[in-house]
Amino acid sequence: MVKQGYGTAIRPAAEPSMAGGGDPAPHPTLTGYYQTPQERDGFVQSLFDGAAGSYDRINTAFSFGSGAWYRRQALRRAGLRPGQRLLDVAVGTGLVAREAVRILGRREAVTGLDLSEGMLAEARRRLGIPLIRGRAEALPVADASFDMLSMGYALRHVPDLLLAFQEYRRVLRPGGGLLLLEIARPEGRLAHAAARLYLGRLVPGLSRLLGGERAERMMHYYWDTIEACVPPAAITGALAAAGFEAVGCEVQLGLFRAYSARRPK
Repeated sequence: MVKQGYGTAIRPAAEPSMAGGGDPAPHPTLTGYYQTPQERDGFVQSLFDGAAGSYDRINTAFSFGSGAWYRRQALRRAGLRPGQRLLDVAVGTGLVAREAVRILGRREAVTGLDLSEGMLAEARRRLGIPLIRGRAEALPVADASFDMLSMGYALRHVPDLLLAFQEYRRVLRPGGGLLLLEIARPEGRLAHAAARLYLGRLVPGLSRLLGGERAERMMHYYWDTIEACVPPAAITGALAAAGFEAVGCEVQLGLFRAYSARRPK
């Protein structure tokens, strides 16, 4: 079923199954937004370029101001400490990177990477950290050059989970840590209905008020990728398949997930 308007249910073109060794994409083609997997990168880049200026306001509103605290605590639990170097993939406007700078105490210790020029411009204006334009599945950085790699709420936007995770392992030093923050579709009918009402309806409506039609469309897409995403077990399975160890997933409120793993020493 092709999407006929914002907030209308989407039936994916095909169901991926990482757990069974199938499609490595985090979710199938969402034909209400783009028609082929090859069109996804261009669509996502354009989407985030157009809404970059209002992204922080939207995030603060729908997280009730708790997002910074949650990100900072997740980084600390993952083992980030002064003296280390961190690569923040899909840095966006710098919400995760900002908390990493607070922990590490040096802006130059955090490098941000993103495909969206609009998001990089916002991060450049706000943070002053080293920034690189690139994609998760082809990181333009040297082998074994970071102590930790983070990614905040962007895993659903990469085209190939296994390839991205192999790249993450490559750029981490032996023993280096990985932290992936995500939102997963809640289990249980009532929890799912509540999340769909809030993230699928209320947040996009609020986003339109804060950032216009582009921001609304971005947040509708955000929820639709959550609905269609592979289950958490598929993500942890892909991490193990990419060569990570100590793979784990911490859950809060049945919605927020912090995936952690480590490159073997």
